[in-house]
Amino acid sequence: MKKFVIYFLATAVLISLGWLANSFYQNYAPDPVVINPVIPRPLEKYTIENLAISKPEEGNIQIEEVISEENDFTSYLFSLEFKPSLQDREIKKMTGQLNIPTGKGKYPVIVMFRGYVDQEIYETGIGTRKSAEVYAQNGFITIAPDFLGYAGSDLQAENIFEARFQTYTAALSVLNSLDSISSWDGTNIFLWGHSNGGQVALTILEITGDDYPTVLWAPVTKPFPYSILYYTDEAEDRGKYIRRELAKFENLYNVEQYSISNYLERIDAPIQFHQGTADDSVPLEWTNEFVNVLDELEKEVTYYMYSGADHNMTPAWNTVVERNLVFFNKYLK
Repeated sequence: MKKFVIYFLATAVLISLGWLANSFYQNYAPDPVVINPVIPRPLEKYTIENLAISKPEEGNIQIEEVISEENDFTSYLFSLEFKPSLQDREIKKMTGQLNIPTGKGKYPVIVMFRGYVDQEIYETGIGTRKSAEVYAQNGFITIAPDFLGYAGSDLQAENIFEARFQTYTAALSVLNSLDSISSWDGTNIFLWGHSNGGQVALTILEITGDDYPTVLWAPVTKPFPYSILYYTDEAEDRGKYIRRELAKFENLYNVEQYSISNYLERIDAPIQFHQGTADDSVPLEWTNEFVNVLDELEKEVTYYMYSGADHNMTPAWNTVVERNLVFFNKYLK
């Protein structure tokens, strides 16, 4: 009996001590540390603000072969190795077309960005070749990158949005590598963009803040991602894949940071716009509205509208190119 009493009392004491310890812990113990998982956002480096502070390395624009020899210029296939993401060690090769006027002088350069072309039918020069010939005949070097995934270039990124953003890093890399063209005058740089290439050009103006005089033919000026969604009905699946991938993208990223409409104040270059009223790819209202916004921001813009002209400026093509040459020559330094 005595042993039982001792056992009972010992158990009671232990229970009491446990209760007191638990009570003390509940009242005085520090709050538990909650560690939120870090969600990787690898495409944040492509926001307009981040690209503005990420400078591409200078590369070597390498002539691969002669495409054609004309009286006033020679056309070459070029290649450029660059870092598509700017930040990691991955290096890819991009090809394109380079036209250099005949002679031993130094010449200004026009960097040209084409619009959308299906990869299956694309070949170097499509979308820029015809106008580039006229500019070269008139004393301008022209350089038009194919972009990754096209012609002889290496494969583009698997993520459809990263592939799009890397057109910007490709363009920046070309601009940063112009010193490797020995016949460039080292001073004059112009931009030319058609359709989606117009959006590339505008994005480059916002990223760099440079005053590159720029010519835009029927540019895509709607903000991302509407600039993509508008064209989804042209896909075989009517845009289901793009919309599904966009939903994933929007869960991780702020799309406003990738949209040209939010950084227009960074544009510091004179721009010449050309738009046909019969364009079935870029609505006339888009260019009208965009030019009006730039006017309100007191940007230096010139706008030409062509009655009955299509997306490729037909039948006003000759007039457009002549006006381009006047514009380029006006801003020669």
